[in-house]
Amino acid sequence: MAMLPNQLPKLAQDPSGRSLGLDLPPGTLVDATSDGRWPEPLLWHAEGPAEPGSWERLLPARMTAGLHPLLLCLDEALPATSRLDPGAMSYPGDHDADEVLAGFWDFAEESEDEVADLVAPFGRTWPGLAPARRFEADPDARAAEVAASVVEAGWFKDPRAALVPARRSADVPAAIGWTGPCNHEYDVARLCSVLRSWEDRFGVRVVALAFDMLVLSVAAPPATVEEAEDVAAEHFAFCPDTITQESDSLRAYAGSLVDAPAWSFRWV
Repeated sequence: MAMLPNQLPKLAQDPSGRSLGLDLPPGTLVDATSDGRWPEPLLWHAEGPAEPGSWERLLPARMTAGLHPLLLCLDEALPATSRLDPGAMSYPGDHDADEVLAGFWDFAEESEDEVADLVAPFGRTWPGLAPARRFEADPDARAAEVAASVVEAGWFKDPRAALVPARRSADVPAAIGWTGPCNHEYDVARLCSVLRSWEDRFGVRVVALAFDMLVLSVAAPPATVEEAEDVAAEHFAFCPDTITQESDSLRAYAGSLVDAPAWSFRWV
């Protein structure tokens, strides 16, 4: 597969990005990984803290330079840029979302009662992917709204606006070698194949990353509890901690997904 050109090196000589049709604030190029320096910058982030409109202001960079906007948590203790490992990532397009999620739907150690309590109305057999939804909002407009909410509500400590070279928003975590879900899946490209599928079926965008947390905007969320249960099954396979740490069961968690404009995941 041909690689897209990485436009970030141009920012070393042109920090404002004017040659790329951009007008960037002062920022930093990041090439540090857990295995030394990467040959090219993996991302750019602003030096100053993000504002509610920061994500939206960077959106034109996707069309002019193939750079996707992102909010990064740069909390000094556990920044999102720690432990980047791009060399360990495969390519999201080499994986099938249904197969990836089916592989995570594993209850070998649970009893029938435990499975019923946790993932009812489903059982040990993977239920398959939820049907696609008609987009009720423009995906980019919804992403801008969610990004503004992330900043305004203080979801992250020290959020910074960032740009990442990637084929599509769903590929951003793998493109920078993010290892937040390492206790569940180290090759994040496999999870990005799921993000690609959600991008196609639900209009998601990758809005924000913290050390172990991912925030997505959703243009076409489930509209009923029944639809939400189908989506919740995918969420459980994608990030079991979302349900086991925050809700008593898949069914209880599903209620929170109805008409929700954002999905968040945290791997512990």
